[in-house]
Amino acid sequence: MRDGTKIRADIFRPASRENEPLPTLVAWSPYGKTGTGFLQIQDYSYIGLRASQISGLEKFEAPDPAEWCPRGYALVQPEARGIHHSEGDFHQFGTQEAQDGYDLVEWAGTQPWSNGNVALVGNSWLGIMQWFIAAEKPPHLKAIAPWEGAADFYRETLFRGGIPNTAFWPTLSTTMQGNGNYEDISAMMTKYPHMNAYWEDKNAKIANIEIPMYVVMSYSTNLHTEGSYRGWNTLLETSANFISGFRIHATQEWHDIYQPESNDELQRFLDRYLLGKDNGWENTPRVRVSLLRYNRPAIVHRPEDNYPPSRTQYHTLYLDSGNGSLSYECPKTPATASYTADSWDDEGSHFTYTFSKYTEILGPSKVKLFMSTKDKDDMDVYVIIHKLDVDGKDLLCLNVPLDQQPPGTVFENIDDMALYKYHGPTGRLRASKRALGQDPSLSEEQRNSQAPTELWRPYDQEEKVAAGTVVELDIPIWPAGMVFEAGESMRLEVKGHDHRLHEYENLHLMLKNLNVGTHTVHTGGEYPSQILLPLVF
Repeated sequence: MRDGTKIRADIFRPASRENEPLPTLVAWSPYGKTGTGFLQIQDYSYIGLRASQISGLEKFEAPDPAEWCPRGYALVQPEARGIHHSEGDFHQFGTQEAQDGYDLVEWAGTQPWSNGNVALVGNSWLGIMQWFIAAEKPPHLKAIAPWEGAADFYRETLFRGGIPNTAFWPTLSTTMQGNGNYEDISAMMTKYPHMNAYWEDKNAKIANIEIPMYVVMSYSTNLHTEGSYRGWNTLLETSANFISGFRIHATQEWHDIYQPESNDELQRFLDRYLLGKDNGWENTPRVRVSLLRYNRPAIVHRPEDNYPPSRTQYHTLYLDSGNGSLSYECPKTPATASYTADSWDDEGSHFTYTFSKYTEILGPSKVKLFMSTKDKDDMDVYVIIHKLDVDGKDLLCLNVPLDQQPPGTVFENIDDMALYKYHGPTGRLRASKRALGQDPSLSEEQRNSQAPTELWRPYDQEEKVAAGTVVELDIPIWPAGMVFEAGESMRLEVKGHDHRLHEYENLHLMLKNLNVGTHTVHTGGEYPSQILLPLVF
């Protein structure tokens, strides 16, 4: 590295092309080199991968060298600074890790076995760091393929809605192994609960990226959906001349990245920009979306002009606490609904709408709630959209269908984890962090062109809520792709806790918030609580 620190990496090259310079793929993360990390794909039972689909040479969440060397690529699998026997102290995201990635790309691109054209590849952490490294503009980096990854560590992951994630990241940090010190993100969350320069350094400067990108997103993750959408959308708003593609798939990220058709498509993208092959990649539909039908097979990779599509219609449905409904007319009679905010046994207040014709929710949504509590000067509020069948049954979507699971698998045997099951898109907000602002990275023209569901918060201060005061809360809901047939329903749930499906089983029981006592949802009259939905008919 530029400061003299040495990091270690495994390098894979096809033996049959030993003397030939090849396009080079870099999979950057702290998950070790070849099979050395604490986490391994093989440890997860229900992601629909047969043992024969991966060789064991791959690092966690990275392309498999046994797949990509025969395709004519060299692969570099590093251990990040401070991980295992790489020197130095471990840093999570931000400038230090981005500069290290830059230095590795430049080193790899100048080796005799490289043709000088490098791409970044991989999923999750590997996808996140692609945004950060590409924003540093290493000259030998010619393309990136972020396979689902956040970009703003504070807003999209650690403090989504201003509520600290006290479970996943502290747990993940315990899996990092090395000989030096490590950046204690949990301690920093306590030290810096508000957005500041420290957290801003962990917000990738996506608008700086000027190379082709192939961006992948799914709905099934609690960690990456918003970041994948935000990365794509930021480039649409800030870069006029970029070339890329955006694909939303209907399964789970580890399942998708190792599918033969996914490898074939990724190769077409990489061949185009690392080898200069005229293979028609530019004719690939720029945006392809998938939609979940829950009780039927998904709609997969439908071409659209954008996400949400330009034909999207934004409809407002109003909440009625009196009868638990959603309707196009704002109730004239005020009503309230309350729930116990500090109990996992209370599933909150529910509001239901039944569709009279085929309808898709396709894109991010937004809820406006008028709420109060007499028991504290703050509230952590969680919302989620569920799908109900024609009989009113609450539906779960399997991220990988049963016919792609191990023989004999039945739904009831599959663990209750976000890796395997999906309820619906979610949102959350801490009332004291409700202040809205304007994204300083966007021009006035760009802001005016945003979808009406877009919100941006500075998160740099807090404004407590006097007990008993009704406060207006605007809560964004993550991107969705849901199909409703005539007679099926959506149910908006407002509650005092997160949903139960997370990255590890029972992880939700480790989540902490500040809720005490009762929350009340006010609707009708002077309190027009509502949800704004991106609908396609």
